Amino acid sequence: MKTIVVNAVGEQCPIPVVKATRALREMTEPGILEVHVDNEIAVQNLTRMASGHKLAARSEKLGEKEFVVTMEVTDPAGEAPLEEPPLTCAPDQRGNLVVAVDTAVMGRGSDELGKALMKGFLFAVGQLPELPKTMLFYNGGARLTCRGSDSLEDLKNLEAQGVEILTCGTCLNHYGLTEALAVGSVTNMYSIVEKLAGAGKVVKP
Repeated sequence: MKTIVVNAVGEQCPIPVVKATRALREMTEPGILEVHVDNEIAVQNLTRMASGHKLAARSEKLGEKEFVVTMEVTDPAGEAPLEEPPLTCAPDQRGNLVVAVDTAVMGRGSDELGKALMKGFLFAVGQLPELPKTMLFYNGGARLTCRGSDSLEDLKNLEAQGVEILTCGTCLNHYGLTEALAVGSVTNMYSIVEKLAGAGKVVKP
């Protein structure tokens, strides 16, 4: 499929959404729309726009102030918006919620089922109307932020929207995964305690 690239770096909301919408309106065949921006708020608004038009979308942080939102347009005639969005910007979606994940599986019983449940849980976190401020991964949960994790794409989407992804360095070292970290950054126990203590609410699957 053809890829259309929209450069909205340096643009503040609602300009990235307006540019993306115009590009969608001009697409006459299935393809991929890539929108490059430099701030998390733009990522949040673009992701919300894609969801509103039932477009499969993913976002990723490529570097400091460098993000890309990718939308898959399979039926442009039926899915591309006919109207430009109102020139309004949604506020930052991040609240003061901290999600603490200490295992790669969710619940007790079947590890196979628990793995599927954890993948569903992390995906669901990204669909919350108010995103978490920070997600902490420690002990067995450290595996989820490393290469080979089934949840990497979901976590990268969250990171691109400004969610802080932190993984315990001691845990990575214990499991031999120090070089395998694929999303977020390394943290220590002092920082983990600080994040938990300062949270408005903590959720632990």
